[in-house]
Amino acid sequence: MKRISALVLATAISMGASAQVAPETANTTARTLLDHLDAGRFAQAEAMFADTMKAAVPEAKLKAAWGSMAAKGNRGEFKTMQKDTTQIVLIPMHRGEQDWLATVSVDAAGKVNGLFIQPQQQVAPIPAVPADANFSERDIQVGTGSDALPATLAMPKGEGPFPAVVLVHGSGAQDRNETIGANRPFLDVARALADNGIAVLRYEKRSKAMPAWYATHPVTIDNETTDDAVAALAALRAQPGIDSNRVFVMGHSQGAMLAPRIAQRDGHVAGLIQWSGPARKLIDVLPEQARFLGKSQHLPQSTIEENVRAIDKAIHDVRDTQFNGASLMGQPASYWRSVDTVDPMKDTRDADLPVLLLHGGRDFQVTDTDWRMWQKQFAKDKRVTLKRYADLNHLGIAGTGEPDMSEYAKPGHVDMTLISDVSKWIKKH
Repeated sequence: MKRISALVLATAISMGASAQVAPETANTTARTLLDHLDAGRFAQAEAMFADTMKAAVPEAKLKAAWGSMAAKGNRGEFKTMQKDTTQIVLIPMHRGEQDWLATVSVDAAGKVNGLFIQPQQQVAPIPAVPADANFSERDIQVGTGSDALPATLAMPKGEGPFPAVVLVHGSGAQDRNETIGANRPFLDVARALADNGIAVLRYEKRSKAMPAWYATHPVTIDNETTDDAVAALAALRAQPGIDSNRVFVMGHSQGAMLAPRIAQRDGHVAGLIQWSGPARKLIDVLPEQARFLGKSQHLPQSTIEENVRAIDKAIHDVRDTQFNGASLMGQPASYWRSVDTVDPMKDTRDADLPVLLLHGGRDFQVTDTDWRMWQKQFAKDKRVTLKRYADLNHLGIAGTGEPDMSEYAKPGHVDMTLISDVSKWIKKH
């Protein structure tokens, strides 16, 4: 497959409006855009962009990015969903030997305010739990009624009661295994811990299981992640054989950032495992991520800096409480303001709980900048254990060389040393 595993063609910064275009209109807009791109009509494609996207993704960048993929192939059935004033169109594509998913966002004025091209991996089927394993799995639900989320409980065999963990996803619409490319980090962690006597609950993220729910519920960081994690803790404690006094939160990436907030809302968490979580506010990490992605895609430095300036402006707008028009990365300003209430460093300090902080030395999404901040703050704090793994990436998978997003497409497994450290830490608490 191509060197670039995920092609981000926009930061999706746009002006809001009071209505949205019809789904049929959005489909036509998306189809026309892809037709222009496939035909090499990049100026016409750029003309369909919202003004802020034109600034972030000029014609030259659009041409370079689209040209990095294989030649035109087949397209599948278009699917459309509404999010606030934006229509989001999903288009499966087959180009060369690779399947892709194009996501085109169309604003209320009929302009394209986001374009994201993502490879679709052929992930191997989930293997059955071996008959001689020390645990079993069963499906349960998180929550009740029509809002309930599908979940899987990996339960050690024996009488118990067992210590237990809820796994909390990173950003995006994640399934219960946190499938990313060809990898399933949560499946690896859940089964390894359960095999070692620790019950683990993993569940479908609401944005994955029922994205239409957000059409009637304006998205915030809490109804995206926090609230369902608290419900998952309650569901886990209600299961037979669980030691309700030893239930932990293990958050990954954005889930790690929110782990202290989840514990505070729940009030009964025994400890926190914060895996690949930022020390800085999430919104402050975005420019650094944009620079890395630009370099990994070999974009001109001028284009990278132009993209970063667009993100910086959007961040400034989000933090201006009088400003209500802009959105960042496809989400409204109100969402990012809710994200900006989360201060990982302060929240971890205030949680007053045992904490295990895990970081990979090859993590380009949450970098050693954050790790050094964690060390400076908590190196002498007896309730906090810090572990850094030089060869691991953001997913806890070992690799070599300069890291980039393409390695997420390669099948791997979460490092057993990391999982063993989690297991030992839980059993000490």
